[in-house]
Amino acid sequence: MIRPARPEDLDAVVAIERRSYRAPWSREAFERDLRKPLSALEVVVAGDPERVVAYVSYWVVVDELHILNLAVDPEARRRGHATALLDHVLSLARAKSLAHLLLEVRPTNAPAVALYRRFGFEEVGVRPHYYAATPGPDPAGPEDALLMTRKV
Repeated sequence: MIRPARPEDLDAVVAIERRSYRAPWSREAFERDLRKPLSALEVVVAGDPERVVAYVSYWVVVDELHILNLAVDPEARRRGHATALLDHVLSLARAKSLAHLLLEVRPTNAPAVALYRRFGFEEVGVRPHYYAATPGPDPAGPEDALLMTRKV
């Protein structure tokens, strides 16, 4: 089931974020974003007992839905949750008569790039050094982002 995130969902969202990305957003970043009127955070709740297994955050600006972040708990991957979230935001964009969906993705994230291409997203540019350098045991330098879009 996909529904708007509630304050009590943020711990699960942040945990998924930390398990999914080398440079995760902080809880404060999610909280700040949720206070913006153009922002949304929606979650997939599944299992017994129910728990948050995936989320998508996005902005709706003028005639565009900009997907900021989409992640699935590593233990819940390959079960269609990302596909369900993309179907959901596409339906939302159609219902709001928006013109485009837009997102950035790491070119090294082959599964995500493939998923977005299956949904009709096309690469329209590169945002240089979009992703910050990450320290730690598997350090990475700044990385460009593919800018992908599709018409609604």
